[in-house]
Amino acid sequence: MKPYGRKTKKKVMDILETAPRTEALKRLAKIPDEQLVGHLFSHFYHMNELIKFRSVAAMGELALRISGHSMEKARIILRRIMWNLNDESGGIGWGSPEAMGEILSKSPELANEFKSILFSYLDHRGNHIEHEMLQRGVLWGIGTYLEAAPDDLTDTTKTQIFAHLHSEDPVKRGYAIRALINAKSFNCRILPEHLLNDTSAIDIFTGWNFINTRISDMCHACERRQMSA
Repeated sequence: MKPYGRKTKKKVMDILETAPRTEALKRLAKIPDEQLVGHLFSHFYHMNELIKFRSVAAMGELALRISGHSMEKARIILRRIMWNLNDESGGIGWGSPEAMGEILSKSPELANEFKSILFSYLDHRGNHIEHEMLQRGVLWGIGTYLEAAPDDLTDTTKTQIFAHLHSEDPVKRGYAIRALINAKSFNCRILPEHLLNDTSAIDIFTGWNFINTRISDMCHACERRQMSA
């Protein structure tokens, strides 16, 4: 990496690590888009989950900004994400499905082109992601997209999400619940009984920070919202 590249990467890291969301996005927007894309991708692999998620959030804003003047350049970002999730890439696409969901949630135009691909990562008949940890990212990405476009949840995808409610991984259980809640298209009161009493605590990203919550609390909060609606 060239010296200026290392300097910019450190700058991006410092912003992601210390700045509040609004300030961080403003400061990141001052970095040339071409440089920022690469640095945000590199932080998808950061060991600190908060830095990874903040990079994903920043990538969503960046892709939206780029799409405003070049849809093709925005498509290139999504194709790079798809390549990262391809077995032939030789790597593991950490952060990539989360970023795809984030980008598509902000751009209906890009969503029309790429949402079927995002959903296919959950589908055994499609481009199903086998990697257990990456499945978390797929559930998160789909959940993020469904918050912006709840009507796009099909019965097929709903069934696939429901399957993860029985996962041994509490994070996948929680992310599946989040996806269904965001879709606003199912009855919280029909959640499996074991989830209503599931005291496993997981971190949920709220746009720039994490909150720690129990799965049972997520279920009951969903129930209360539907009862008061």
